[in-house]
Amino acid sequence: MKMDKVANSRNDEFYTPAYAVRPILKYVAVGSRVWCPFDTADSNFVKLLEAKNCTVIATHKNRGKDFLSMGVVTPAPDFIISNPPYSLKTQVLEKLFSLGIPFAMLLGVVGLFESQVRFKMFRDNEFEIMFFNRRIAYFKDFADEKPSIHPPFSSVYITKNMLPNRIVFESLEQP
Repeated sequence: MKMDKVANSRNDEFYTPAYAVRPILKYVAVGSRVWCPFDTADSNFVKLLEAKNCTVIATHKNRGKDFLSMGVVTPAPDFIISNPPYSLKTQVLEKLFSLGIPFAMLLGVVGLFESQVRFKMFRDNEFEIMFFNRRIAYFKDFADEKPSIHPPFSSVYITKNMLPNRIVFESLEQP
């Protein structure tokens, strides 16, 4: 699928395979309280965090919980972790930086730093980045997790107050 189709789509909701969630898990303490603001109970973020004995608060706009218009869940989470819709990455990052809660968002790297708004946001805020050894193949159906998009771009985790170094490299172990 071409990048412009993903970027301009009204339905840019693609789901994250478990192998792409695992690298961030090592930076989340067992028993943490984690808000997954773009997820349902079917999400691999939710499933794998719960398997790590974390308390997970999954909210999703299709269930009446729009991250961009809602306040912080209470009690406040230790972390906010998810894969936001591609078309909303600027607004999502603006809100996350303003909240001051440690976060990790899985985002496509193409054009990430090229928007003037995002350039200024990254310049003015401390953050970390996790790079991978390969691209992530996202899917559209939890019942059949076969890749439905092989993006022409790499994905990274943009994090704040989660990683031990400004830049971290992790390997994706595909099944």
